[in-house]
Amino acid sequence: MLSQPAMCAFRASLKCWRHWAVRKATLGLLDFGKCRWLSSPSSRAVTGMEEILARVVSPLPTYETREKSPPPPEANSLEFMHFYTSLDKEEKLNFLAKLSHEFGVDHKSVSEFAGKLLHTQLRDLATILQDLNGTLKSLLSEWFSVGLLRLERITWQSPCEILQKISQYEAVHPVRNWADLKRRVGPYRRCYAFTHAAMPGEPLVVLHVALTDEISDNIQSIVREFSALDLEEDVNKVNAAIFYSISSTQAGLQGVELGNYLIKRVVRELQSEFPHMAQFSSLSPIPGFSLWLQGLLSQYRKEGRASDLLSEQEWEEMRQFTDLSSDASAIDALRMLIATGEWMRSERLSRLLEPVLMRLCAWYLYGEKRRGYALNPVANFHLQNGATMWRLNWHADTSPKGVSNSCGIMVNYRYFLNETSKNSALYLQNKVILASDEVLGLVSQFQKNSKL
Repeated sequence: MLSQPAMCAFRASLKCWRHWAVRKATLGLLDFGKCRWLSSPSSRAVTGMEEILARVVSPLPTYETREKSPPPPEANSLEFMHFYTSLDKEEKLNFLAKLSHEFGVDHKSVSEFAGKLLHTQLRDLATILQDLNGTLKSLLSEWFSVGLLRLERITWQSPCEILQKISQYEAVHPVRNWADLKRRVGPYRRCYAFTHAAMPGEPLVVLHVALTDEISDNIQSIVREFSALDLEEDVNKVNAAIFYSISSTQAGLQGVELGNYLIKRVVRELQSEFPHMAQFSSLSPIPGFSLWLQGLLSQYRKEGRASDLLSEQEWEEMRQFTDLSSDASAIDALRMLIATGEWMRSERLSRLLEPVLMRLCAWYLYGEKRRGYALNPVANFHLQNGATMWRLNWHADTSPKGVSNSCGIMVNYRYFLNETSKNSALYLQNKVILASDEVLGLVSQFQKNSKL
């Protein structure tokens, strides 16, 4: 274990490097076509750089203190590298000299930071490690900038090692066998991954897409469909792209936002391949819904508010089905049914619970918050990307995992491409969730029953 002084010095070095790296990274946002060069070959240099930086680059808050804000524009690191390689030797030397003199380390700021960091000796080690973790996360975000990532489409002709990793990393809908994997990278399916030059052959984040004629309302038709295995694609049958699984593969990159950029890049790829395609949507699981529901049922029973969850007619049908006399007993029976998934075996009980569970799920996704943002992590991810909470789907995932996690319900987050930037800003800045009338109708039903 490092001593406290050593830890402070290490953290100071990292922080100084981070501030220098951030300033360098901002260069990737420049439009070098607008830069004016001096005509003299011996004195060529970028002029007006400070003015350009002030105009196009907003200050970047640190990960330790920043509030939620819209994601910055995608970095143009590759464009900058192409620009730099186009320079001759003398131009490169002049350009690097300018970077060194005008965009190097601010020694005064470094001294101030160093002085402040000396006081960390009075703080506990847990706080120091927490700050160090934030600094490392910031550095990783810069090193794994989207401009330095490569988009790869995974097909059945991809190296076996990559295919095996795609199978192993699939965290949403596990791949059962090689035939299943072949289907997921075959006709009417697309699989894309981001890779990095520093980690060749290692996918960082993986996105699976289904190409369909309309927005899918169940996962069985996507991951258990056998008929499409050897078919040729008919472009006239491809009207929608369904993002049905996205998985980060590297635990060390948690908190580094790559998935949202991957979806944006994939949308551009699909638009290029299918210019007529206009529908983009996820078909997403709802992890945590069943657990939240169990807690809600316990709370309402304890508070004597069982009658608020179901209408009088629904409770009457519930009591008849369970042969119990009171709402409290019926709510215990309902908790048990949800915990075991037994209700899925009864068509009558499934029909009874559909409106109840659908409005409860709508409230969970739309109304349950953490610091003002959606409590459900999948909802939070897509809403940050600017998607609209579009439709809840009953019996969308009847697998044991789907029933256990979300009572078999899935949700479509619809990407209206002309509105995603505006929606993202509304959510991140004002905590506004954009939802369809159908979803809002279910929310209203829950509020009416629950007296909210």
